[in-house]
This record gives sequence, C-alpha cells and structure tokens, in this order.
Amino acid sequence: MACSQEHEGVIAPAYSRIKVFEFEHGRRNVPYTCTQCEEAWCLHACPTSAISIDHTLGIKAVDESLCVGCRVCTIACPYGTINMNSRSGKAVKCNLCGGDPACSEACPTGAIRYESSRDT
Repeated sequence: MACSQEHEGVIAPAYSRIKVFEFEHGRRNVPYTCTQCEEAWCLHACPTSAISIDHTLGIKAVDESLCVGCRVCTIACPYGTINMNSRSGKAVKCNLCGGDPACSEACPTGAIRYESSRDT
C-alpha cells in the first residue's frame, strides 16, 4: 500500500511495484520485487534505453519518459518483477524510492529494512 501511495498517489496494491505471489493455494503469500540482478536482462532488452543503471543507488531504473510501452523488458525478466503500469502504459519496477523506500518506512514490524550493501 505504501508503494502505490508513494508512486501513484493512491492506496491500490495493483499499482504497487511490489507484487505478492501466492503459493500453496493461498497458504503462503510472498512479496517479490526487482532483484536488481547483475545480468539485467530487462536493461539489455529495452530497445529505447529506457532502463539504465543508477550508479548512486546501484539499481537498474526505468525512465518512464523514454519507455514506449513495448513490454520487451517484461518478457526478458526471468523473475517477472518488471511490470506495466496500467495507467501510464509504461514499464515500472522498484526504484527504492530514490533511496528512502516507502515500504520500509511503513512496515510496522521492521521486517522490511533498507540497508546499503556497503554496510553488509
């Protein structure tokens, strides 16, 4: 909910960059977001270079102004963590909210933490 509020201005899980996958016929729900993989198939597949490396955060980020909505990145991602925004028709994925993730801030139990990989 925090993700959709941060990015879309509405509380609507359908607009979240975090997807929840259901396992064992609903007995387990697992949140899943971009793994920021080294190989970055989405980045290499994008024909408009709308996905690039943000060296400040160390992530692969989508520039929605360059995205044409072709969905090639969603096909290329082996993990299914880059999706299309039904409002804009553009690709979206976790961008760590610019270094201050809303999901981490909103998590009441502290189960979601944002830590620099340099700190680990």
